[in-house]
Amino acid sequence: MTKKEEPPLSRVPRAVRVASLLSEGEELSGDDLGDEDEDDPAYEGLPNGWHAGSLSLRLLSSPPGPELLPHPMDGLPRGPTPRTPVIKAGWLDKNPPQGSYIYQKRWVRLDADYLQYFDSSKDAYSKRFVSVACISRVAAIGEQKFEVITNNRTFAFRAESDVERKEWMQALQQAVAEQRARARLSGVRGPEPPDHAGSLELRGFKSKLHVTVAGDRVQLYKNLEEYHLGIGITFIDMSVGNVKDADRRGFDLTTPYRIFSFSAESELEKEQWLEAMQGAIAEALSTLEVAERIWAAAPNRLCADCGAAQPDWASINLCVVICKCCAGEHRGLGAGISKVRSLKMDRKVWTETLIELFLQLGNAAGNRFWAANVPPSEALQPSSSPGARRRHLEAKYREGKYRRYHPLFGNQEELDKALCAAVTTSDLAETQALLGCGAGVGCFSGDPEASTPLALAEQAGQTLQMEFLRNNRTTEVPRLDSTKALEKHYSVVLPTVSHCGFLYKTASAGKVLQDRRAREEFSRRWCVLSDGVLSYYENERTVTPNGEIRASEIVCLAVPPPDTHGFEHTFEVYTEGERLYLFGLESADLAREWVKCIAKAFVPPLAEELLARDFQRLGRLPYKAGLSLQRAQEGWFSLAGSELHAIFPEGSREEPLQLRKLQELSIQGDGENQVLVLVERRRTLYIQGERRLDFTGWLGAIQKAAASSGDTLSEQQLGDSDIPVIVYRCVDYITQCGLTSEGIYRKCGQTSKTQRLLESLRQDARSVHLKEGEQHVDDVSSALKRFLRDLPDGLFTRAQRLTWLEASEIEDEEKKIAKYRELLAYLPPVNRATVKALISHLYCVQCFSDTNQMNTHNLAIVFGPTLFQTDGQDYKAGRVVEDLIGHYVVVFSVDEEELRKQREEITAIVKMRVAGAASGTQHAGDFICTVYLEEKKAETEQHVKIPASMTAEELTLEILDRRNVGVREKDYWTCFEVNEKEEAERPLHFAEKVLPILHGLGTDSCLVVKRHQSMEAMLLYLASRVGDTKHGMMKFREDRSLLGLGLPSGGFHDRYFILNSSCLRLYKEVRSHRPEKEWPVKSLKVYLGVKKKLRPPTCWGFTVVHETEKHEKQQWYLCCDTQMELREWFATFLFVQHDGLVWPSEPSRVSRAVPEARLGSVSLIPLRGSENEMRRSVAAFTADPLSLLRNV
Repeated sequence: MTKKEEPPLSRVPRAVRVASLLSEGEELSGDDLGDEDEDDPAYEGLPNGWHAGSLSLRLLSSPPGPELLPHPMDGLPRGPTPRTPVIKAGWLDKNPPQGSYIYQKRWVRLDADYLQYFDSSKDAYSKRFVSVACISRVAAIGEQKFEVITNNRTFAFRAESDVERKEWMQALQQAVAEQRARARLSGVRGPEPPDHAGSLELRGFKSKLHVTVAGDRVQLYKNLEEYHLGIGITFIDMSVGNVKDADRRGFDLTTPYRIFSFSAESELEKEQWLEAMQGAIAEALSTLEVAERIWAAAPNRLCADCGAAQPDWASINLCVVICKCCAGEHRGLGAGISKVRSLKMDRKVWTETLIELFLQLGNAAGNRFWAANVPPSEALQPSSSPGARRRHLEAKYREGKYRRYHPLFGNQEELDKALCAAVTTSDLAETQALLGCGAGVGCFSGDPEASTPLALAEQAGQTLQMEFLRNNRTTEVPRLDSTKALEKHYSVVLPTVSHCGFLYKTASAGKVLQDRRAREEFSRRWCVLSDGVLSYYENERTVTPNGEIRASEIVCLAVPPPDTHGFEHTFEVYTEGERLYLFGLESADLAREWVKCIAKAFVPPLAEELLARDFQRLGRLPYKAGLSLQRAQEGWFSLAGSELHAIFPEGSREEPLQLRKLQELSIQGDGENQVLVLVERRRTLYIQGERRLDFTGWLGAIQKAAASSGDTLSEQQLGDSDIPVIVYRCVDYITQCGLTSEGIYRKCGQTSKTQRLLESLRQDARSVHLKEGEQHVDDVSSALKRFLRDLPDGLFTRAQRLTWLEASEIEDEEKKIAKYRELLAYLPPVNRATVKALISHLYCVQCFSDTNQMNTHNLAIVFGPTLFQTDGQDYKAGRVVEDLIGHYVVVFSVDEEELRKQREEITAIVKMRVAGAASGTQHAGDFICTVYLEEKKAETEQHVKIPASMTAEELTLEILDRRNVGVREKDYWTCFEVNEKEEAERPLHFAEKVLPILHGLGTDSCLVVKRHQSMEAMLLYLASRVGDTKHGMMKFREDRSLLGLGLPSGGFHDRYFILNSSCLRLYKEVRSHRPEKEWPVKSLKVYLGVKKKLRPPTCWGFTVVHETEKHEKQQWYLCCDTQMELREWFATFLFVQHDGLVWPSEPSRVSRAVPEARLGSVSLIPLRGSENEMRRSVAAFTADPLSLLRNV
């Protein structure tokens, strides 16, 4: 029989399941019928095991002997344990143990550790494996047959010839002999104990399997007995594995070849399995490079605490190398005592300087200090229990019980002086001893130029000292009474207590505390924080606690402002059970200490940086951000002032969000599905309200922090350029609505309206949108003047106000301008930016003085007393403002490009007003839009006013006209909607209105005019086809979106589609009679392209978007096998959606009243004023714009 040729590996998708490569219902089974388990009822009716027939691999040549096929995993990335080389592989007939004469063909592979056999040479996972260490002998049993004999099992094989049988027997006998020799040399009998073991249910097996996690492998055995016999089913290399939670007791182990769906007995057991398998993945992906370099120092080859060999963890602040068991207890001490890092996995942490520090200090110096007085009876052993380790490490590092005391111990001033001297030398051991005995890492050195030990070390060029000091900036000093130091060396170990003392506590609440809690509502309780549990008792003598809060259940810790409740200092603890606990104290120091200890108890090491600063709120929240928008992750957040700090799961530290500089702060959704949207420049963060109680608290705190918090400029909501939003709102409105208003800024608005407007702007300027018809320009101008006049420190600050006024009296014009520039540099950044923005605005106002009667002098009369708060008593204030407006370009270093943009924006605004007044039409619906030609680049952008009636064809021709681009025959220029986030684009239909598209564009989308490269081929296809339907197979993936975030489900699957004039139907297969899904075709938006992170099987895909009646967006991704197939499907979509009119037969050049000048970035608001007034201003401004600048 001719063997069927299989496709090459490059054509096979990577993510493929071995046991069920095409059918979803097939699962991993036990041994096949006729094998040793054929009569086991637990395996009845199961599909044939582990076959991976669709995985075809390229054959490799091997040394003389049978040709060896590479293992399916051989080409994948390896962890620290290299795969054992294959000794021999080939086809053998295997006889079931029942003695049947029916032999079954098996692919058999032998390496130094295991004999494995598979259904096929392409299989990734074996049907059975036998440990070579368990093979007692190999014997011939007749013609071409041989047996592999273990202690209680015999495996019979038959080769194709006696020669081949001899080769197999020799290979097996040699492997067994070498295995026994290695065992004798190492002195180790039997396999090493696994990291985790137990029984699990595996989908496809009727009986539970015995599963072990050992190093970087997960091994499956039929039962515990076979585990002890060394006979298993298969093992999984975790370098290609990934573990994820599935349901309450289930979890999935995913590899490129197979998804293993396990179920544990309980949720707790499931969590233990997940942790063990994630550890195996980390082990597989780790590297020994750092470990081997640090082990170069002999003391570092044994754990500093228990003496275990080859420790692969370290405490980077204590500078000791520790084993995995001790590392877990070190983490329990908290990051303030020990900062634990892996030698194998945390590669980025291990700089050359840190490695050298461990070689200089390490376990030798560390134990000379920390373990100088350890009694033999209290020393740890590698076999010590977790409890013994915990007690020992608490005493060693938290209490400093065994340390070697420095002669200066107890004298803080002398310790600090000695530290400042030591860090300038290379004596690292002395620095370690001084810090461990209480020297202050941030103490004052007495030298203003190098005020701290770190600065002294840097000045002296001691890089290792600098590294050691940096790592110990937040390390706590061991708590031991200096007056009794010598008496406590061998004292009895006290119970491990992190913190204790009296607190005042209210009854727990199920909602956010809106009202003040009186002092009488608090009860005095003795509280103990120990072993991750905060317990509160009736008094210090009570044995049984009234209640307890587990640190693992704490989700948020909040610190209200002083005097919020009956006690001056309070803090709130929120738990997963939606309960809020309020505690109070009179002492600020005691309250701060409690908050610090509780925070350390529930915040993981990866987020320890959040504890370095005082916070108003700290906790964990589900979020979506960056490129990870498919599913929510849990991050750690800290609210400190107006900054929101975040640490994400990978441990990556994000730049804090400046809440007063947010472009958007909004709440989407309702009820239990609320999402807080925080938009800062270039990034958006979605915080989800998974738990109602703490989310409500976070929401209120963030909204309060994002609002203006005081009267000074720096305490206002700020824009990107550090200009207060209140100033920007008023200036922007007047620029658009009041440039031609007579007496602008001289006239006063209505007092009541001005006061209401100013109050709303001060409360939350970001949410105030000024609109013509609702606010008069005089009311807005009066609000701006009053805001500037009421600033406590003034715009020019009290400290510099007189200097500015004195500078105005300098007679030499050049010297005066130079002085203004100098004083400008001394202003705080927010003041400086505001001054420039205001003077720039006033410069534009005076350009229209022929109409508004407000020249430079008149503006100076109004704004001099306002800005300098002189109430008109000093004429010099007006002179300063007049000078700044008159010399605007020079004083503020305004370049020609900035002037040009400013001119274009003002020209566009006024020209549109003139056009509106002349035609009698309103332009309130017009938008200014940025459109790019061929690609998104600064030099290709065009700013276009988009009327409500403009079509995509008109917009395209407008852009081509502006850039003088000639349109040749078969040049199919089209306007595309480009979504950069989704990596997709949609050619707009020529008759499609542009304005609705603009309303729906997100921050990641833009409009680009370019040639439609596929249009000609699509038109040819449509001209030659018969009928208006299309059907065929495509790869399909569904992606439902919530608030545009995306919740992916599964990978790509083959599905059959039918597209007709009314709907798009999806069928599971060609023979299906009923569609699985059906969508109205005219409600679909079809985008070319599929984002790469979804790993589409081909590069010819498109994205289909459908918005339901509930305004929920749904997305589907479809992939074709060829580019031509993609064009045909897309052409058919266009054809049926637009009733057969895909491209205009004669593109028309429609004459449109569009502004001739390029427009700026100001969003338009219709302007007021008579036509004649505006015509005069525009004529003066556009005839020679530079003439207005020549007097500057």
